Amino acid sequence: MVHALEEIRRVLVRDGILIDLRPLVDAWPIEVVTARGREQAGHVTDLSQALEEDAAANDAMARGEQAGLLRRDREELFPFHYTWDSPREMQEYLEQEWEDFAGVEEAAWQRIRSAWALAGADARVGIRLKMLITRWIRAE
Repeated sequence: MVHALEEIRRVLVRDGILIDLRPLVDAWPIEVVTARGREQAGHVTDLSQALEEDAAANDAMARGEQAGLLRRDREELFPFHYTWDSPREMQEYLEQEWEDFAGVEEAAWQRIRSAWALAGADARVGIRLKMLITRWIRAE
């Protein structure tokens, strides 16, 4: 990835910026959300490959900064929410879109279904990701 950063730096204009926007792999909470609030019902699991990729990306950016390719200007964390109308919709989505990336243990699915059923008609199910956005400037 450092080679990619070298190429990015090469094509950036003087004082050009690179935006690094990505989720930080963590035990993302699964929540049942209603007008009254949020109830945590489980966590996303099976993130081992994503953890390795996250560590590699962090390492590459740190090496690029140490090599003087880019200079970190600003960095912030913020939440990003995926939301579904029901646990069934969420499970179908995860099986189709995140099958090689993440999962949810069966015990957590049972807690999620139970919390959703007890929450009322306006209940939704969601995953709260931790997002990282960093603004890098081409180093001179």
